[in-house]
Amino acid sequence: MILPDAGVRSEIEEIEVSMFAYLLLLIAVLTRVMPHAGWLNFTAVGGALLYFGARRPWREMLIPLAALMATDYFLTAYTYHYAFRWQGYVTTWAWYLMAMALGVILLSAKTTFVRGAAGALLGPTSFFVVSNYAVWSAGGMYPHSLSGLAACYAAAIPFYRNDLVSTSIVVAVAFGVPVLVRRLNLAPGQTALAAK
Repeated sequence: MILPDAGVRSEIEEIEVSMFAYLLLLIAVLTRVMPHAGWLNFTAVGGALLYFGARRPWREMLIPLAALMATDYFLTAYTYHYAFRWQGYVTTWAWYLMAMALGVILLSAKTTFVRGAAGALLGPTSFFVVSNYAVWSAGGMYPHSLSGLAACYAAAIPFYRNDLVSTSIVVAVAFGVPVLVRRLNLAPGQTALAAK
């Protein structure tokens, strides 16, 4: 069996990582637009953005941002039938960029279980804190008091829980499966070397 040289292997791996990052982005968009009323924020968005940030260069970060902005517009205007006001989404759009930056910071240079777990915790937690504060401060759903802020956060706990679970699953699969495949591919070679 002829194996490709290191340069060709590196190019193949880069293409595979690029394809997987864009596939996760597509899954993230689909999990948002598919009907999932009972699942309350159980989407692939957080994990996909962390992976995209960790594996793609900065110049490509506008692609997931644009795709998710378009998804926000579609859902607001055509699914929920509300008037679209871009000002109401600035916090969410800033968080999309922040989630990719978190992927760069935590997972691009070195990917470990601890770093992956930190990303899976920090991504949803930061979205929970920032987005619910924005809902409380800019909206009229909750009184502008400490009890109103507490009520806003309390009402969002089921969304937060589902975001934590879904992000953890996507991060585990996206970062863990390639490691598992590499280990399984190395095992037969190591066995052959041990037999010699």
